[in-house]
Amino acid sequence: MGYIKPKNVTETELSVASLPNHGTTYTVIPHSSIIKYTEDLLNQNGFIIKEKTFKSNAGSKVAQGIYHISSNKTDEELGMMFAWTNSYDKSTRFQCGIGAYVFVCNNGMIHGDMASFARKHTGSADVDAKKHIQNQIIFANKYFTQLITDKDNFRNIELNKKEQSELLGRLFADEELIDATQMSTVKREMNKPSYTYQCDLNNAWAFYNHVTHALKSSHPRTWMSDQQMFHKFMTSELLTQL
Repeated sequence: MGYIKPKNVTETELSVASLPNHGTTYTVIPHSSIIKYTEDLLNQNGFIIKEKTFKSNAGSKVAQGIYHISSNKTDEELGMMFAWTNSYDKSTRFQCGIGAYVFVCNNGMIHGDMASFARKHTGSADVDAKKHIQNQIIFANKYFTQLITDKDNFRNIELNKKEQSELLGRLFADEELIDATQMSTVKREMNKPSYTYQCDLNNAWAFYNHVTHALKSSHPRTWMSDQQMFHKFMTSELLTQL
C-alpha cells in the first residue's frame, strides 16, 4: 500500500510529538490528552488496564492506542479491548471504540455498528472526542457481551474451504478490505493456522481469525475501520438469518 510499517512506541514518544498547525479551522486533539482521559475514565469506571500498546508512523503523525482491560463479563476466549486512532496530518478522523481480543493470538474484534465513533478535527472535536470516549466506556460491558454472542454464533456455523475462499475473494476484490499481501496471509492460515482456535478449520470462527490475523498488518489509520467493516461483513453474511 506504499507506506512504511508503523512501529511500537511509548506514551512519552506520543506525548512529546510536535502538534500540527493547520490553521484556525483545524482542531488539534493531542495524543497525550487522549491517553490521559482514556486511562482516567477506565480507572474511574472500575476497569483495570492489563496491557497497553501504542503504535505510530514517523513523527507520530498517525497514532494508535490499544488497551486490554478487565471486565465483569468473562469469557474463556475473549478479553475486552478499548482502542483509539488519532492523526495530526489530516489523514484520518479521531476514532475510538470498545472491542475484544482473542487470548490465544491477540486478534481483534470491533463491532461494525455499535461500539465505534469517528470525528473530524473541526469545531469542538476535542470536547466531542472526550464525550464519546466516556460513552464507549460506560457501555463497555454491553458491547463486549454482544461480541461474545457473535463469536459463539460464528463457532456454530460450518464454512467449508470453498465458501471461505469465496468470502476471501470478495474481501479482496469487491470490498477492498484486504490487500494482496493480507490475502496471501489468510490463504496460508487456512491451510496451516498459526494458532489453535479450538474449532474445526471448516468453521466461520476459524476463518474470522484468519482474516483478523492478517489485519494486524493494517496501518493504524485504517486498522479500526478495517476491523469494523470486516465484522459487519461477516455478521451480514452469516448471522443475519439467526
